[in-house]
Amino acid sequence: MLSDNIEIAKKNIELAGGHNVIIVAATKTVSPEVISSLPKYGITIAGENKVQELLSKYDAVKGVTWHFIGRLQRNKVKYIVDKVDMIHSVDSTALADEINNRCAKINKTMSVLVEVNMGEEAKGGVAFDSVASLCEYIDKLPYLRLKGIMSVLPKDAPEEMYSRLNELHLQVKNKFDNAEILSMGMSADYVSAVKNGANMVRLGTCLFGRRDYTK
Repeated sequence: MLSDNIEIAKKNIELAGGHNVIIVAATKTVSPEVISSLPKYGITIAGENKVQELLSKYDAVKGVTWHFIGRLQRNKVKYIVDKVDMIHSVDSTALADEINNRCAKINKTMSVLVEVNMGEEAKGGVAFDSVASLCEYIDKLPYLRLKGIMSVLPKDAPEEMYSRLNELHLQVKNKFDNAEILSMGMSADYVSAVKNGANMVRLGTCLFGRRDYTK
């Protein structure tokens, strides 16, 4: 049951030492009705990783704010900048420029996270050693607000990898005033992530159960 699953997740976060950890509900395949019920259980942010799915649900969902948490193609930016409060997956200056330009047209400042690639070729994200330079670039764009970093870690990632991300976030946070967020951890690894400093987690399966992604 959704309410029970949410309570379990919150308890696990607390036991892992997490304080003020933000849960982003990863709502891939989840119906608008279920998403609209999340605020009564204390979750007010929904995250989608496909532009088309976000657009298909947007008008039907009430009571939540939207984050875009998947890989974002530049030609799709224009469809979501007026609908989301944060984009988690900025991994290039070109994408940052496109978001900035589209936000300028509607006079909106977009909160963004820099996605860090921890060595998986199939995953998005900027190389670990290039994070600082991309953060500096974003910080100069007038319609973007750098809020921190994000990563999707490999399955069974060692604890040291979480620790490295936490150290990187501390460096970013010390340099950029608004970069408070370390978004790492999903259903399979959020406890490890919280133990290593994550203050935002993206939870899907552990809240909604296993889903059929072939639909």
